[in-house]
Amino acid sequence: MELQPPRGTDDLLPPRSEQLLHLYERAHDVARRFGFRYVETPAFEHTELFARTSGETSDVVTKEMYTFEDKGGRSLTLRPEGTAPVVRAYLAHAHDLASPFRGYYVNTAYRHGRPQAGRLREFRIFGTEILGTASAEADVEVIATADRFLRDRGLERTTLHLNSIGDETCRPAYREELVAYLEGFRDQLDEDCRNRLRANPLRVFDCKVDGGKDFVRAAPMISDRLCAACAAHFTLVREGMAAAGVAFELDPRLVRGLDYYTRTAFEFVSDALGGQQSTLCGGGRYDGLAELLGGEPTPGVGFGLGLDRVLLAMAEEGIEPRASAGLTSYVVAVGDGSSEAARTLVRTLRDGGVPAAASLEERPLKAQLRAAERAGARFVGVIGPREAEAGSVSMRRLGDDASEEVALSDVVNWLLERDGDHG
Repeated sequence: MELQPPRGTDDLLPPRSEQLLHLYERAHDVARRFGFRYVETPAFEHTELFARTSGETSDVVTKEMYTFEDKGGRSLTLRPEGTAPVVRAYLAHAHDLASPFRGYYVNTAYRHGRPQAGRLREFRIFGTEILGTASAEADVEVIATADRFLRDRGLERTTLHLNSIGDETCRPAYREELVAYLEGFRDQLDEDCRNRLRANPLRVFDCKVDGGKDFVRAAPMISDRLCAACAAHFTLVREGMAAAGVAFELDPRLVRGLDYYTRTAFEFVSDALGGQQSTLCGGGRYDGLAELLGGEPTPGVGFGLGLDRVLLAMAEEGIEPRASAGLTSYVVAVGDGSSEAARTLVRTLRDGGVPAAASLEERPLKAQLRAAERAGARFVGVIGPREAEAGSVSMRRLGDDASEEVALSDVVNWLLERDGDHG
């Protein structure tokens, strides 16, 4: 029996699991502060959802989807991204939801690829979506949410790249111009870019092989060819970002990897990480996505943020990841007659909202202290015959030799006062 998890996946165990849990909690917190409501969609969807919305020429569809046939012969796919499932769910339940709808999610996604640091086959994402408004203020809201989350993590080497990629009014003419330009360099394009040149020529700008070549860098830019409506929308986005205090850099070569994006496109990029793994968060506007799914026209904007990569970026910047608040106190029983008092204290702590545990069997003092450390407890409470008789407990922070005798009736408040800064 192979004990290691499948290639490209991780077992999440302490302390990393608690560090990721802390990121989950902070994602929930910032999303709610910005007025988003929690959404959860299935881990797998009908394959058509992603084939139709991501585009037949996208890497997601052609190379990266985990697709399988169920026992009923239906083609299903593990979700490779979060936006399309949320839009599908919104369209299915729109009559029960507010408009505009502000949803967020914290979940896993799956893409097949060569596993490496920051590019797992099962990864964790935090995303937000605003559906039902074409207002530039919605673009600002989702970008500001991602910016707040990343800044609150202490990241200083992350830059927001911003662009507009037009819409169905101005982009078709630009695409033809770009195709005509790139046709002159067809023999210098890699096979993927040649194959999708007419279907999705904008992808050449983020191609791993061709994106940095001189002729690509000299190609015509969509930002110079926006229609009046797209140009006005982009102006409002930039003004809104400035008003919100969100710094950004204009990046005329920025495109998004999925076909459904229009107008605003953005990425948060960390120079602490290299290559394709440097993008911590990507998103933009997708006003035509709902219609691709057969729904009523429903403008939308959102982002997906990689939590695994955030941890990597924090490590590269020397930022100590915080762990989710776990076990606060471990109660140690010493000597005859103290075990029952210890169990009573554990129940008292838990009833008072303090996470607590104790040894499940009689063990020597040193063994119990080692168990407390391995359990991640921050405080140790020692009860011996003297403390049991006096109705008290000897409390100390783990790793600190100084102890304080605290009445059992006061121990909950004592711990809450000293542990309030954790998490």
